[in-house]
Amino acid sequence: MLPLPLLALVASSVVPIVNGQISSSWPQAYPGMPDVEYGPAWQNFNVTHFEVTEPLPNNGPIHLNPDFSAYENNYSFSNLADCFWIDQPVGTGWSTADETGFVYDEDQVGTDFMGFLENLVKVFPSLATRPLYLTGESYAGTYIPYITKAYFGLSNPPVNLAKIVIGNGTVGSDAVVRHLPTTTVIQTYPQLIGYDPEVFQWFVEQTHLCGYDLNLTYPQDGHLPDLQLVYPTAPGRASQVYFASKQKSKAMVSKRELLQEGRRHYGDESRREIMKRDLAGRANGTIDPWYGCFLYDAMIEYALNFTYPWSESVYDLPDALDPKIPLDGNYFFNGVFLAGALLLPKEPDRVFIDAQTVAALHAPTSKQWTDEMDYYLPMTFFTELATNASARVFLSSYIQETMTRSSLTAAQKNTTFGGIQGFTRKPATPWYADDGSFAGIVHQERNWTYILFKGAGHLVPQQQPANAYTFLREFVLGSNTTGLVSGSKGQVSVVGGEVSSLAQDVLPGQSGIYVGSGATQSTYTFPSATIAAWESYITTATASPTRLAAQVRSTSGAKPTARPPFHFHF
Repeated sequence: MLPLPLLALVASSVVPIVNGQISSSWPQAYPGMPDVEYGPAWQNFNVTHFEVTEPLPNNGPIHLNPDFSAYENNYSFSNLADCFWIDQPVGTGWSTADETGFVYDEDQVGTDFMGFLENLVKVFPSLATRPLYLTGESYAGTYIPYITKAYFGLSNPPVNLAKIVIGNGTVGSDAVVRHLPTTTVIQTYPQLIGYDPEVFQWFVEQTHLCGYDLNLTYPQDGHLPDLQLVYPTAPGRASQVYFASKQKSKAMVSKRELLQEGRRHYGDESRREIMKRDLAGRANGTIDPWYGCFLYDAMIEYALNFTYPWSESVYDLPDALDPKIPLDGNYFFNGVFLAGALLLPKEPDRVFIDAQTVAALHAPTSKQWTDEMDYYLPMTFFTELATNASARVFLSSYIQETMTRSSLTAAQKNTTFGGIQGFTRKPATPWYADDGSFAGIVHQERNWTYILFKGAGHLVPQQQPANAYTFLREFVLGSNTTGLVSGSKGQVSVVGGEVSSLAQDVLPGQSGIYVGSGATQSTYTFPSATIAAWESYITTATASPTRLAAQVRSTSGAKPTARPPFHFHF
């Protein structure tokens, strides 16, 4: 019997900080660490360390209930592959570094990761010939391309890279990742704006003025323009709301980052009153001075201020729970469980990691761990990677989240692979769950695969565990050809066929919004007359890709602004 593929899940969340500065976490004093060079003698130490870190929220064999009790995950990726969890870049998570050891750019991330792989195969020599599946979500959209670039830059790489998989990744600029998909998100879940056509028209106009209404063709005719963020011009607005400088903006794609930003925006009711900005009737042909081109922020603020039932944050749709269902192990890190009781720190704004948790993880106990710091690095290429890479490439996105497939579509359309820029056909092939139900859309072309998950947010294995399991088994580790395009011009065939209704920029989400405290207690649905009026409006307004934008331009005089198996999971 052949060995299972290997999956290594890479985390990067905890780093030692003193007075807001990066501090040395050296010496590297891990309990039980062998006092010999890397080799097979390290195997027991590594296995022990990684086993106790398995209860991760989205891929491990253990999941958490809303009351923080644990249950076995029958769809754990560890059933299909041997798993490793890796803290990287150096100094994040439970890894240690001195003041000079932290990476200074993404190329260094790739170089360090190759060094890790070289040491890994010294400890586990058999891994050198087994296939490597490099996968991740969110900011892994930046990490994975640079790690892959470093891999193909080696004349004798330490492992055998088979495929790379990016799930809803940060691929591209802040404008592309966060703000470009805003109108698509609203069309998917118009509940965010209360099904209000006037508010939607404001977003469409601003999308056009900011240059976010890209013209996508199949194959793509020319490179899409670089999108530049336009900051608010209202007096004091930029410094009041947006803390990132004009030279360095960040893409907020994790739930933790979004909630932190929400607390900065809405720390108290008086500040929240300042943020209120009714958008109805505000379309006037110019970029709104209050928001600039931060349209994602405008959508979030509108939902929180004007639309029931959202009150805390808008992240995974259609979830409006306050507080949210716990999805990670922070409560275990922040305090101690004693006989079922959770003792939280006395300083809620400064989270210190519990010493017993640190010891259980076999992490260094010589210094105090705290959570966490911001650390951002840019990504600047993709076509170069696609040209040189022989590995299969997977891109996936999810319907049920506030950043949808538009951003990954834009990144893919600007990439040349197999000698052609972007896909030649619009993804429109359904794929199905093991129970036969519709699971989403798949498209495979020239060694690139695009997967859209139905009914999942940013953490697909958490919200659609069975379908995530099927995806890994069939498309990543397996060779399922559903959606594969073959032939050319008039002789094209697609395995599984194509469904015209799926070849749309928007697939509507569900009507009900989940409401509750820590768990879903009810579902809120807008009045049927409100929904019917919206459906009548949006069907006419979006009858053609340019119709609504043309209506806005003709009524407001708006003009566009100039715009220059071994699986690593992040």
